[in-house]
Amino acid sequence: MIKKLASRVRQYKRQAIATPLFMVGEVAMEALIPMIMAMLIDRGIGTDARPGSMEQVFLYGGLLLAAALVSLLSGVMSGRMAAVSSAGFARNLRHDMYYRIQDYSFSNIDKFSTSSIITRLTTDVTNVQNSFQTILRMAVRAPLTLLFSLIMAMTINARISTVFLFTLPVLGFGIYMIMSRTHPIFQRVFKTYDKLNNVVQENLHGIRVVKNFVREDYETKKFTGISGSIYTDFVKAERNIALMSPLMMTCIYTCTLVISWLGAKAIIASGNDPAAGLTTGQLMSLITYVIQILSSLMMVSFTFLMITMSRASAQRIVEVLEEEPDIESPENAVTEVRDGSIDFDHVSFSYAKDSERETLEDIDLHIPSGAVVGILGGTGSGKSSLVQLIPRLYDATKGTVRIGGVDAKEYDLTALRDSVAMVLQKNELFSGTIRENLRWGNENATDEEMEEACRLAQADPFIQDFPDKYETKIEQGGTNVSGGQKQRLCIARALLKKPKILILDDSTSAVDTRTDALIRAGFRSYIPETTKLIIAQRVSSVQDADMIVVLDNGRVADTGTHEELLERCGIYREVYESQTKGGGADE
Repeated sequence: MIKKLASRVRQYKRQAIATPLFMVGEVAMEALIPMIMAMLIDRGIGTDARPGSMEQVFLYGGLLLAAALVSLLSGVMSGRMAAVSSAGFARNLRHDMYYRIQDYSFSNIDKFSTSSIITRLTTDVTNVQNSFQTILRMAVRAPLTLLFSLIMAMTINARISTVFLFTLPVLGFGIYMIMSRTHPIFQRVFKTYDKLNNVVQENLHGIRVVKNFVREDYETKKFTGISGSIYTDFVKAERNIALMSPLMMTCIYTCTLVISWLGAKAIIASGNDPAAGLTTGQLMSLITYVIQILSSLMMVSFTFLMITMSRASAQRIVEVLEEEPDIESPENAVTEVRDGSIDFDHVSFSYAKDSERETLEDIDLHIPSGAVVGILGGTGSGKSSLVQLIPRLYDATKGTVRIGGVDAKEYDLTALRDSVAMVLQKNELFSGTIRENLRWGNENATDEEMEEACRLAQADPFIQDFPDKYETKIEQGGTNVSGGQKQRLCIARALLKKPKILILDDSTSAVDTRTDALIRAGFRSYIPETTKLIIAQRVSSVQDADMIVVLDNGRVADTGTHEELLERCGIYREVYESQTKGGGADE
């Protein structure tokens, strides 16, 4: 895990290496300052100061100032380098995670869930960034401070300096207990964050439904419940962490008292003679060094705390980075789709590998290039699952899907998906202008090509009614256009792609039957060689198709033309009669 994360530092290695180097200068000066202060006291203003001692005051005062300035400069540079490297590290993490996610298949995304991925890209990356910065500074500063201060303290008086050793078992045991109780809480709280993000995302996405059904109070209670769980967990964690400060202060004050008592006895016994024992200045510097030693242990404990907090986040980030996409381009992949012919050779499919029931079962279909194929079936019959196997959004569990006579798994993914355009019932428009959204289908499309595609999709008339026409701003998710307008824009976007296979997954459900008929007529004239698969609930949307496929519980119930199915397929006849007799076909 550490190796995986460390490789993301990349172009910020220089700053990451410079951070501890500057830290060495800062710590060295901080260790030297108490010794200079002791000399200033003893030789400049102490009881053993001689005539002309002001020269000593100026000398050691100047050294103090110089050491403080070097320490300040080193600290500033260390902090700056740490900030740059940690921010860059977080940037690289987000970049690599995001690009990794782009390679995921739908099954990979289903495994993590959208809300969990968002938490990992935001909260978890921030936690790891803070931990990385702490490691660069405190993980270097603490042991260096401990080493330098220990050497200086031992140089002054080895016997008194060992006092702090008696506090180490107490401090170590206390830190271990705090960490062991805190880590499980942080593991739990980050999973709760996923639930919180899911609730927020679901609420905002469906805010119109929430308001329509007056469910604001219910959604608020749901949010408050999960938010309260996070609050409770953080209170428990912070309560444990809060014990570290009094534990540390107790150890520091105890050591200070003991050293003061032993040091005072040594000064009295030696008559403030450094050759005989200890001086006043040395005692003051000794107390400072012992405080630095214990403070460095506090820094170590704080570093462990940050690592504990970020450990769960780091594991979640690495999970995203290590997740292998279920669907990838093979070596020596086929880069050109010959035509739009589609063959399902005894294909079965299930979303979960260990599922007892298959979503699609033994599908055997052969669709010639350029054909218009209608797909009809009840909810849950597998219509959308069937067409998602064509551009390899999912892979068949059994059997083979062939596009243009070649196994879909042998194609380069980009080449295959460039040859297939899908328009979903709940297709997405993105924030930007209508023109920018249309160019998702073809970024090099001319204005004439866009207008022609929009005319065929019956989108041009309402676009012309907008004051800014094709420069009209689309809000996120296309919330400022109607459902039918959104579907027609998505169809126009797909037409600009000029695909070999066009899939309409119930994508004209929000338009009237006349507009639906005009769109289908436009398909025949504009893309006659393109294979067109039309999933629909209305028989009128597919009755003029070259072939109609009737699905029932994941199996092909029958195939044929409208007239053939009326004659021999009970399911199709029942749907047709229910819509025509009930007036459904004209709605």
